[in-house]
Amino acid sequence: CRAVLKWMVRECGAIGIDAARVAVGGDSAGGNLAAVMTLMSRRDGAPRLVGQLLHCPVTNHDLDTQSYRENAEGYLLTADVMRWFWDHYLGDDGDGADPIASPLQADTLAGLPPALVQTAEFDPLLDEGRAYADRLKENGVAVTYTEYDGVVHDPWIMFGVVPKGRRAIEEAAAFLKERFAAAE
Repeated sequence: CRAVLKWMVRECGAIGIDAARVAVGGDSAGGNLAAVMTLMSRRDGAPRLVGQLLHCPVTNHDLDTQSYRENAEGYLLTADVMRWFWDHYLGDDGDGADPIASPLQADTLAGLPPALVQTAEFDPLLDEGRAYADRLKENGVAVTYTEYDGVVHDPWIMFGVVPKGRRAIEEAAAFLKERFAAAE
């Protein structure tokens, strides 16, 4: 992801992208990667990102939160599946506490771009998404946090049958439009 982001900004003219209007975003594991890109961009001083869009993001390697316990089974994404994902993502020698795997564990989130964090009520990831939004706010980052009640993990992919999925996509589009306009 880091290599692609750097390439995209370096080649912005050739591919028709305004380097002053770059945001990152992702859904679930992609939300993790987007959050990590903001940490790396801050660390490296580039590229300057105007926003981060995190939908049902994985932000912490903690499988013992209340939402993991309450939503462990029966709501599409299960705690067992998340354990499997983490085992494969980290491998045998990975460190789940490293902020590059668990951005919630970063010493500070200050200086990161404004964020939209969306969570779903019946999702093992609910608590970590909410905690990430709270930490961003505590560290002075402008955050819009929306918890979509009554839905399971990842309402975006169900937008055709779950009205709140469409609302989440519309909210994300409005956030990006606002962030790109603010960069003018």
